[in-house]
Amino acid sequence: MPERRSSPGEAAAPPEPETTQNGHGADEAHTSGSAGGTAQVASGEWGQAAESPVRAPGDAGSGDQPAARPSPAARPAPGPRDEAEDDSESPTVRTPAGRAGNASPAAAAPTGQPGNGQAPNVQAPNGQAPNGQAPNGHAGAAQPVSGESNGHPPIGEAATVAVPAGGARPSWPGPDAEATQVLPRTPAGPTAEQTTQRIPVAARPPMPPMDGPTRVGPVDDGPGGPGGRRGRGRGRRRLLVLSAVVVGLGLLYGADLLLSAGSVPRGVSVAGVGVGSMSLADAEERLRAEIGPRTEAPIPVTVGDVRGEIDPVAAGLSVNWASTMEQTGAQPLNPITRITSFFSEREVGVVTSADPTALSQALEQLGPIVDREPVEGSVRFEGTQPQPVDPKPGQRLDVAASAEVLQREWANGSAVALPLIELPATTTPEDVAAAIEQVAQPAVAAPVTVVGENDVRGELTPEVIAASLSFAAANGDLVPELNQQAVQEALAPQMAASEVPGRDATFEFSGGRPVVVPSQDGRGVDYEATLAQLLGVLTGAPPREITAVYADQPAEVTTEELQALGNPEVIGEFTTGGFAADSGVNIRRAAQLVNGTVVQPGETFSLDAVTGPRTASNGYVEAGVIQDGRSATGIAGGVSQVSTTLYNASYFAGMTLLEHQAHSFYISRYPAGREATIATGAIDNRFRNDNPTPVLIRTNWTPTSLTVQIFGQRQFEVTGSFGPRTKPTEPNELTLPAGEDCHPSTGKPGFTITDTRTLRNVSTGETRSETMTTRYNPAPRIVCEE
Repeated sequence: MPERRSSPGEAAAPPEPETTQNGHGADEAHTSGSAGGTAQVASGEWGQAAESPVRAPGDAGSGDQPAARPSPAARPAPGPRDEAEDDSESPTVRTPAGRAGNASPAAAAPTGQPGNGQAPNVQAPNGQAPNGQAPNGHAGAAQPVSGESNGHPPIGEAATVAVPAGGARPSWPGPDAEATQVLPRTPAGPTAEQTTQRIPVAARPPMPPMDGPTRVGPVDDGPGGPGGRRGRGRGRRRLLVLSAVVVGLGLLYGADLLLSAGSVPRGVSVAGVGVGSMSLADAEERLRAEIGPRTEAPIPVTVGDVRGEIDPVAAGLSVNWASTMEQTGAQPLNPITRITSFFSEREVGVVTSADPTALSQALEQLGPIVDREPVEGSVRFEGTQPQPVDPKPGQRLDVAASAEVLQREWANGSAVALPLIELPATTTPEDVAAAIEQVAQPAVAAPVTVVGENDVRGELTPEVIAASLSFAAANGDLVPELNQQAVQEALAPQMAASEVPGRDATFEFSGGRPVVVPSQDGRGVDYEATLAQLLGVLTGAPPREITAVYADQPAEVTTEELQALGNPEVIGEFTTGGFAADSGVNIRRAAQLVNGTVVQPGETFSLDAVTGPRTASNGYVEAGVIQDGRSATGIAGGVSQVSTTLYNASYFAGMTLLEHQAHSFYISRYPAGREATIATGAIDNRFRNDNPTPVLIRTNWTPTSLTVQIFGQRQFEVTGSFGPRTKPTEPNELTLPAGEDCHPSTGKPGFTITDTRTLRNVSTGETRSETMTTRYNPAPRIVCEE
């Protein structure tokens, strides 16, 4: 490479490279040179030093003598650089990343001041750039100052750095923005060839992609930079704000807890009456004022489709005010609970004191109105046309659960819904349809002939079959049943010519003394065995016939049994009346089964056993009854009248009364406290004959009355007396849906009554008494809603 000649005015002294460490860890090369020199700095890209060729201006020296070629300056340690450096075609120098201003393209160079062949050190005080560059990026005259600046050792001679002018962009100050890059001077040679010195500088941060998101926010300049100081400042402010919030909330919590001491918690209401934040005394006063009147008024209740009322006093219900106030609770200490109480409510009911017996009795009054047995599917006939009867579920008042609900909600001021227990039917509409198709329709399709002895024949017409055929639920199926009594009554006149009649022994009273009429055995159709064939024939094709079965028929009451009575007389008798026609059928059937029964000494009579089974096959029919305003039907309806009549007859006959149960509601045609009902398998009417001789039971039925007599040897003279009706209870009012099932009534009060039976032994004169107490529920007033 050709030697570089010194320019005029350049001191020709051999360069002595000197290496020093700058404040940023990069080596700088300082070389002695001439005192005169210029520096031009062009603004560079944001965060990037401008690139420029290094030129050696003319040195202050003599003539054309070539200056000695300086030794290469020590190369600074390479730093990160952009890939653009590798592709540069001209020698460039990257200045340290600094903030460039709008520098002019070519700044005027100051005139050097030679002295002893050394140029003064160029110093950048107060952040100014060397060689006269001002901090704002404009070029200025360099002021030579001896000594060091910013920790840099003095330089022997200032080099000239020329930086091409370019479009100036502002750049953010970097960590070494105040550093000054000093380049070694290269003497000019005789040729135009230029040397290029590359100085590595700190790499600028990568530019965000043009299409990437733009970050908006504070710049973190590190722990020591402005961003770091701002971050610490913001952290301190946040801490102060948070501390102030916590302290404020604590003060509010304490104030709220202090102010609410001794009062009801916020958001609390009792039976719909808000008492939150009130003092305990004020809260109780308000509750007594608003809830108190409710505790004296009738309680509206709903049970299914029935609406009614219950008297709280009669039901033994009252409010325990002290316990109710305790139930409102104490002030909560949990801060979250206290905050949420501003936006929520808590409902508590009154604490109730109740008399369990009185409450149960009040609820039981609803039972007969509300309770309904399930209606099983069946088939009924209109003439000879079978009609389906779909099953319906039943219901029963849940007394225990209703008592709990009533105690909890009775003071709320609204209707209390009492729970029911549903009683499902065991049959389905499909069972009903199958019974019609497979049994009912074929049964009435043609008559059935009964062939008897002596060429006697009887005929069962479709009308008789339809009136005798019914269906009963059994194990989930519908089973056909025949009313044997109805069929027998239709066939007996037609088959009488083939039978030898028999008769029971009876008494004939002649001259006031009973005379025994002997019994006589007979022979006739055994209808039970004969009709057992009928069901199988009814589903067959015509012509259809069955053969009558005959058997001996001994008398039910024999001569010997009546003679064993000795000289009998009526020792007990009673008559009742007032029954409906359909009930009369069942009363007659039960009376027939009881008539002629002889009860031996020490033997117990059971009405349920003698009259059962009370089914269609045993001669009973469905009878309609009105019970406390609701219509109902059932097989053997009305048999309780037989039970009441028999109970009174055995009462006066001096029999030992073992079991009976009065109706729940008083029925005016019966004597109060001396009547009895009956239910298959559940309620029976039983007495025992403790006399030394047998007794005979005789019945006499008419369409309007029933009389029961007991014959035997009198042992006691019996009288009965009633006590006063006490503990009256007024009827409740119940509202039922309008329709054929609702029948308005004025109701009847309930009461309690005692009955005393006195027995005097006719032989000894000894007297003993028995007292029985009966309590009747009030019969409710029935209102049919429009």
